[in-house]
Amino acid sequence: MFFSFLKGERKEAVLAPLFKLLEVIFELSVPLAVASLIDDGIAEGDLHHVLMMALLMVALGILGLISSVTAQYFAARAATGFSRRMKSALFSHIANLAESDRDRIGGSTLISRMTNDSTLVQNGINMFLRLFMRSPFVVFGAAAAAFLVNKELAVIFVIVIPILAFIVFLIMRFTVPMYKRTQSALDKILAKVRENLSGIRVLRAFGKEEAEEKEFSSSLTELVTIQLSTGRISALLNPMTYVIVNLAVAVLVYYGRERFSLGLIEVGSIVALVNYMTQILTELIKLANLIVTISRAVASWKRIKSVFLMDSSLMDKADGCMEGDDSDEAVSFHSVSVVYREGGEPSLKEADFTIRRGERVGIIGGTGSGKTTLVSLIPRLYEAASGSVSVFGHAVQDWNLHSLRSIIGYVQQKALLFKGTVRDNIAWGKPDASDEDVISALKAAEAYDFVMEKKGGIMAFVEEGGKNFSGGQRQRLSIARALIREPEILILDDSSSALDYATEARLRHNLQSRNDMTVITVSQRAGSLMSMDRIFVLDRGMIVASGTHEELLAECSIYQEIYQSQFGGQYGEK
Repeated sequence: MFFSFLKGERKEAVLAPLFKLLEVIFELSVPLAVASLIDDGIAEGDLHHVLMMALLMVALGILGLISSVTAQYFAARAATGFSRRMKSALFSHIANLAESDRDRIGGSTLISRMTNDSTLVQNGINMFLRLFMRSPFVVFGAAAAAFLVNKELAVIFVIVIPILAFIVFLIMRFTVPMYKRTQSALDKILAKVRENLSGIRVLRAFGKEEAEEKEFSSSLTELVTIQLSTGRISALLNPMTYVIVNLAVAVLVYYGRERFSLGLIEVGSIVALVNYMTQILTELIKLANLIVTISRAVASWKRIKSVFLMDSSLMDKADGCMEGDDSDEAVSFHSVSVVYREGGEPSLKEADFTIRRGERVGIIGGTGSGKTTLVSLIPRLYEAASGSVSVFGHAVQDWNLHSLRSIIGYVQQKALLFKGTVRDNIAWGKPDASDEDVISALKAAEAYDFVMEKKGGIMAFVEEGGKNFSGGQRQRLSIARALIREPEILILDDSSSALDYATEARLRHNLQSRNDMTVITVSQRAGSLMSMDRIFVLDRGMIVASGTHEELLAECSIYQEIYQSQFGGQYGEK
């Protein structure tokens, strides 16, 4: 899975470390040039040789710079290409998950995977291609070059390198798990921020700002504590490695002086050995920081991979049913039960009924009685735990999902608009809609007047989430978005709760004129369902009664209570 996202950038992924290798070769050649400049130029008084070595050092520096920039270019290309493909695939996978799957993961977690974790993975790939190959090249290359300069003193490198490596990896052994804890703590903070920002009005209404600030501060303190603990351990890296390297340099100088006095080594060679030791120190510190970055990237990739490995509970059939048959049955439920999150009491129990084509059906019941669960099964937003749901003669599992949902208009109570224009939002239901189609849908949804008169027309700007529209206006625009596609089944899930009675009455009248459309209306208002052909009454996940308004008012005690609580008087009065 991981390498499949590098498809298209494999050349860049190979060229980046190769150019880094070239950079290392040029860099490791510089100390040799310095040694020659000192020993064969300055010591011998050969000005020509000094100038030639100086020019060679400049050329090596320029070539190293070109190689470095080229390597960074290819590494960035590979990393961004990987990130683009991974994010596209992740977004598509999340979009295809069932509602229950997304509920189980959590919205904040998915956002964190898509943003923060994806960025860490991209940075990890970039750093890996740029530096991970470079550091071993420099360390072992410097050690090999040291043997070319002087075999006896090069033994010091053989002793020092394992000690430095042990210190680096010992510190990483403690810090890497702590970085994982940091990421988890950051997830909690992101979830808290998202929750508070989306519910800011509720917080202010209940005066909970101070309490939430304290809770956020507590979470932030936890994160800072982990980061400080990690920082204290990481801070040991530089002084410990510098102590080892400085001791090694002192040993090099000491034994180099003795060998120089015996005429066994030149000053330039000693300088070259010191330079190689310094290069090794620098690269090991870079490698330690790189390991931290890669460790965080690996942890983030595992979190992203866990989302990819989550199979959707809704299996789509590409060759599934594309259209319904001529059956008079629009929707049929056969002993349907639903259990959320694989536990607890069923949200819907043994639902069994049939809705005919063109029928107007109402669904009413108390909060948590299973109304939304029931209608969510029709467009297959959720899967039934047992029983079967059929639409126009075919089980919903046998439908092609796109085809099934294309014949259903589903409007939720919490109306959501997208940033853009009114026309853009309405045209979601019909991408090729003309202006006349949009205006017709607005009129049917009783949204025409406020759009044209108060907002300035169908090109009026819509802020993110439709914040510049009232709740009732957003609901009517959502209904228009569903109506423009001329669905065979229209589901209104308490989607007129923010409308006044007069506007809702006009909306119901407009819908009644569409005789070929099956309308299923969920509502808490008995008055909104009086004109329905049938009304289903739900209580604790069960359909306890069905019939017309008059029949239920005479026979169903739960409906009687709902009606009396809203209209007062005796339930026999209409």
